[in-house]
Amino acid sequence: MEDKNLQALKEIQRIMAKSSRFISLSGLSGIAAGICALLGAYFAHQSIHEYFLDYSEYTHTPSALRDRLIIIGLVVFIAALITSFLFTLRKSKKDDTPIWGTTSLRLLWNTMLPMGIGAVLILKLIMQNNYALVAPASLIFYGLGLINGSKYTLNEIKYLGYAQLFLGVLNLWLPMRGLYIWAIGFGILHIVYGFVMWYKYERKGAEQ
Repeated sequence: MEDKNLQALKEIQRIMAKSSRFISLSGLSGIAAGICALLGAYFAHQSIHEYFLDYSEYTHTPSALRDRLIIIGLVVFIAALITSFLFTLRKSKKDDTPIWGTTSLRLLWNTMLPMGIGAVLILKLIMQNNYALVAPASLIFYGLGLINGSKYTLNEIKYLGYAQLFLGVLNLWLPMRGLYIWAIGFGILHIVYGFVMWYKYERKGAEQ
């Protein structure tokens, strides 16, 4: 009888978790996004060196290089978004959990609002040739988005947000290392986070 009651309680907790939090985020999504970011950082690094630029000379960045870096950034964002969505959709179907619903829309809104404001700020920084603040601004507003949306998904995501905030603030004092810090935040941390989430929540299912 006690076993049945305990099993029933666990089932109730599982149902409540599904209704209040979007739990279909896949750890593989984080790994894929991190790999996309590292590839983007590599191509950005190669592009910068082609122009023989010093990282301190942001105001003298040629418009051709600026346009190339913007294209690289957009490609990375789109590739990370598509791969993350596909892995999340795969996990959602496996868990028999709808990917669209009230909770997922709340997660999307609370996450994208700070990021959207950050995107507007970054666009203005680029228009004013203030490239030194682009990387820290992207890290800071991304971190704020993760923290703000964490209450509607896995709790661990807020720690990734705190780490992004830390790197963004650190980048304010190390502007010449913006690309490297950006690669750590969007690349390495995503891969580490994704692996931890996969190992914690998805490994058993993958082994069955």
